[in-house]
Amino acid sequence: MPRSMTGYGVAEGDVNEGRLQVEVRSVNHRHFAASLKLCTPLQSLEADLRNRLRDRIARGHVTLSARWIEQMDRGIDTRVNLERAQQVVDALRELQTALDLPGQIDLGFVARQPEVFTVANSEEIEIDPGAVLAVVDEAVGGLLSMREREGEALGQELRGQLEHLELELAKIEAKAPARLVAERDRLRESVAQLLDGRKLDEDRLCQEIALIADKLDITEEMVRLNAHIGACRETIGSEAPMGRQLTFLGQEMLREINTIGSKANDAVITESVITMKGTIEKFREQVENVE
Repeated sequence: MPRSMTGYGVAEGDVNEGRLQVEVRSVNHRHFAASLKLCTPLQSLEADLRNRLRDRIARGHVTLSARWIEQMDRGIDTRVNLERAQQVVDALRELQTALDLPGQIDLGFVARQPEVFTVANSEEIEIDPGAVLAVVDEAVGGLLSMREREGEALGQELRGQLEHLELELAKIEAKAPARLVAERDRLRESVAQLLDGRKLDEDRLCQEIALIADKLDITEEMVRLNAHIGACRETIGSEAPMGRQLTFLGQEMLREINTIGSKANDAVITESVITMKGTIEKFREQVENVE
């Protein structure tokens, strides 16, 4: 069953007496690519989280964001930099004297100056990797469920496009033999007019007809196109990632359709080829969304 490369999942869970929220998003990409946005305590787990995503997602650009919605008790320690505070006060007094300004120095203003107060952790918190991975797994599970739902709709669309290709190919298969007969009759009539009553060399005419028939024959192209359509249908029914395989088959189907069009020499076949080329372009566009 196809899976879309577009999805979203979110989950929350308790980690080290705090509450962590993880969001996972994915969009189309030729390969697997991951971008992780982690708060400081989780950055040591980046490699593990990246591998976790790679194990469950074959293709797509994946963005994982993790944030605390309830902070852990991290033993915050606030300290005063007295040397820096004194520098600020001395500078204010110098300014006051130089400009003969009235008033008192405001404590709040001093406290707001950079580096007057510093905040540090009194102790390092050791994050529980299992708890973090459990939240990540839940979020990824939601993302995969969404990708599967969208993939089911994509699969129906792709199967419908393959059916349209088969319908047009059936028209071409029905028309192809009659086209060769018509070309033979046209050539015979043209030669007869040129000879103006003189004797017709049947052997020579048969040779020319055989050469033209060989140039116009599209049997091999029709057989290969039918085989590619069958391979697409089989691939769509599998459980493995299939985007690259369907992309290749789409290119091959377009190649066969173009060849049929170049040999067509028939209005009905040309019309079917134009319709098929429009359908195959839609098919290839949809395949770009498949994992």
